[in-house]
Amino acid sequence: MIAEPVPHGRANSAVVDRGPTALRIAVGGQLRKLREENGITREAAGEHIRGSHAKISRLELGRTGFKERDIRDLLTLYKVDDPGEREQFLDLVRKANEPGWWHRYSDLLPQWFETYLGLEYAAKSIRTYEGQLVPGLLQTPDYARSIVALGHDEDGERRVSLRRTRQELLTRPSAPSFWAVLDEAVLHRPVGGAAVLHDQILQLIELSKLPNVTIQVLPYTAGGHAAAGSSFTMLRFAENELPDIVYLEQLTSALYLDRRQDLELYRQVMDQLSVQAEPPERSRKLLAEVAASLV
Repeated sequence: MIAEPVPHGRANSAVVDRGPTALRIAVGGQLRKLREENGITREAAGEHIRGSHAKISRLELGRTGFKERDIRDLLTLYKVDDPGEREQFLDLVRKANEPGWWHRYSDLLPQWFETYLGLEYAAKSIRTYEGQLVPGLLQTPDYARSIVALGHDEDGERRVSLRRTRQELLTRPSAPSFWAVLDEAVLHRPVGGAAVLHDQILQLIELSKLPNVTIQVLPYTAGGHAAAGSSFTMLRFAENELPDIVYLEQLTSALYLDRRQDLELYRQVMDQLSVQAEPPERSRKLLAEVAASLV
């Protein structure tokens, strides 16, 4: 019998709605539970599918796509013999292998950012600190267009379209909680000019009214802080099989941190920033004051 949370090979509809990355994590968790219930080591499972224990680990963490032949062989090894259960499980595997919505933009995206989009879409909560620019999930089209123009001469409108599609994440039925701390410098950097920044700040005010969105401003008067010079994002997932992830974006690559000591450090820094920043209501008033000064 296939264990919870995917009984009889079915996935919770909320997991399916959160995209293929979340579904891979859920299916991988089922594979791990089946293996452990049968007392089979990762090494033995790897040998059974002509692979290694590292491959089994990647499958169980949902960090790679599934080959149906491998899954059929593992189900046999794990004594899942009922034809109906096997087919339901394989149907989940096929859904997990489907490309995410971002696949149609794959010609624009480096692999390391495609990975992030999948994780972002699968997350149940997102916390971010931004010291320079408005986070992508909160940008207006004109602000995004101005950012894109700084680094790309071609496909600018498709890149803006990609960002707008990403933003649907915040208003979908299974939307994650989103908590952003913005350095006050973000509000004074005239990306695209004063009019663009004005409209962007007004959008921040409106988005901060969503029940799942919290925006705080870290004022200059807060002085020094532990995240100075380093923007970062923390992702948390509903699935126990995947640990929190800290995402650090660089010019040509990104770092994904999931070691316990790293997570604890960034969690402490984020908590400290949230205390130093203005509370949400005061932050909204500060945003309104800055917007008024730009008229």
